[in-house]
Amino acid sequence: MDNFESGEMYLETVYILSKQMEKVRKTDVSNYMDFAKPSVTRGIGILEKRGLVTVDEAGSITLTKEGKAAAKKIYERHTILSDLFMRLGVDEKTATEDACRIEHYISDTTFKAIKKHLAEKG
Repeated sequence: MDNFESGEMYLETVYILSKQMEKVRKTDVSNYMDFAKPSVTRGIGILEKRGLVTVDEAGSITLTKEGKAAAKKIYERHTILSDLFMRLGVDEKTATEDACRIEHYISDTTFKAIKKHLAEKG
């Protein structure tokens, strides 16, 4: 996994957790992703330097406006690709894992075509 993919995974995880809990901390991200806390600390630090998250004195992680927009885009790709693969007969676990890998590299053009196709097919 490269830094680009890793950063997006952290961003998506913070987004998912922020929908489930009021305050997201590095421990929450670590537990959710099953990553070591030092890795999460490093990943969140990179997101913070890029202006995608802020971390307050108490350790709460908050997505910035730019970070939330990016996370929503990643999450949408994940959910739509997972749904597509399951519609094609792929089991949920495999569909979710494959979507997680593909969501970071698929072009906007291809993703928009998939969304359009799924919308037309209902």
